[in-house]
Amino acid sequence: MAQRDSRPRSAIGFTVKSGWAAVVLLEGPLPSPRVVDSRRIELSDPAVPESRQPYHADFGTPRAAGPELSRLLRTVHRMGTRSVTAVIRHYAAVGHEVVGAGVVVGSLIDPERIGNAHIRIHAREGQLFRQVVEDAAAAGGVRCSVWRQRDLYGVAADMLKRSEPSLVAAATSLGKAVAGGWRTEQKAAAVAAWLMLADSFRSARPRRRVREKPDVA
Repeated sequence: MAQRDSRPRSAIGFTVKSGWAAVVLLEGPLPSPRVVDSRRIELSDPAVPESRQPYHADFGTPRAAGPELSRLLRTVHRMGTRSVTAVIRHYAAVGHEVVGAGVVVGSLIDPERIGNAHIRIHAREGQLFRQVVEDAAAAGGVRCSVWRQRDLYGVAADMLKRSEPSLVAAATSLGKAVAGGWRTEQKAAAVAAWLMLADSFRSARPRRRVREKPDVA
C-alpha cells in the first residue's frame, strides 16, 4: 500500500490590482494556518508603463481599439501569465501541495453594464488582470474561486465558522512572522487562501465565481 502523503496542504491567495497582484501562500492545518510566503508579482510589464492601465489613453480617456491597444493587451497576457506560472511552479518545486487558489478582486460586474466611461475603463482593466490570473492558474492545474473584496470576510465567516471581527484579527496576526509589508491586499489574499484550504478539507469543488451581493454600476 502506498504511504499516505503527510505534507500539509497549501493554498495560494491572489489580490488582483491594476498591473500587479499580492500573493500569499498559506499552509494548514485549517484551524491555525501559517503564511509560508508573501510576495508581489507583476501582471504588467514595468518596462512598458502603459501596460499597467492598457485601456487608458490618458486620465479618464479610453484608448481606442487598434494596434497600440492590441500590443498592450498582448503584453499583459504575456507578462501576467509568466508571473503567475512562475510562482505556482516555484511553490510546487519546493514541495508544497497546492490545493487551490483564491482570487480577490474589486468587482465582478460586466464592464459593458457601466454607464460612466471612466469607471468602465477601470472595470475592463480589472476584468483583464483577473482573467489573466485565472487562466494562468488553470493552465498550471490549480483550481480557482473568485471573491469580491467587500464580500470576502462575510463569506469566510460563514465557511470557517468564525465571527468577522475574529477573522480580521486572525488575518492581521498571520502577518506577524512575515518580512516586509502586510497590508490590506496581503490580508485579503491570506483569507482567500484560507477559504481554499477549507474548501479542500470539505472535498468539494470550489465555485469559479462567487457573487454574494449584486454589483451596482
